[in-house]
Amino acid sequence: MTRPLVLLHGLWDTPRLFRRLEEELLRRNPALELFAPHLPHRLGAVPIRELAAQLAALIEARFGSDTTLDLFGFSMGGVIGRTWLQEHRGCLRTRRFVCLGSPQNGTLAAQLVPRRLLAGIADMKVGSALLRDLQRDQVLLASLECHSWFTPTDITVFPGWRAVLPLGTRRALPVFTHRQLIVHPRAVRAVADVLLAP
Repeated sequence: MTRPLVLLHGLWDTPRLFRRLEEELLRRNPALELFAPHLPHRLGAVPIRELAAQLAALIEARFGSDTTLDLFGFSMGGVIGRTWLQEHRGCLRTRRFVCLGSPQNGTLAAQLVPRRLLAGIADMKVGSALLRDLQRDQVLLASLECHSWFTPTDITVFPGWRAVLPLGTRRALPVFTHRQLIVHPRAVRAVADVLLAP
């Protein structure tokens, strides 16, 4: 039986971002259950921990507390997903975690953002309190199959090589921009390959 796949969008995005990826996934596996919840970031003002708590409630409402699932996060969505995995016991019910262009080690693009105005973006600063806490508890990811994909020329998650988890495989995709990671046909096919792997 195919595990449900939860897709988490990034900052300034909505679940519509995943249209091309969803089409590719369902073309290959029409029975796959996809869940792409909308997590309103308010332009980056909502702290990532608050968004992870919203995600926990949405997953509980959709799947209950026992269903095993896979998790995919693009950009900020990957950090929200990691926070849910590590701080809401999501790691106990997740088999595979794939993040794409996610600032798991922070991004220099967020360094000057004031927390009092844009707490969610400030959570993605290099060395933020959230990222330090996640790094300290990274052992919670050890039981998962983890994959991190990025582009070295990313200027949203800058430098691009910072968009990796502390565990699992790491791969640079042959695209140039942050947005192309989720819309370019080469990237979409590559991401679908790993998301649909047995």
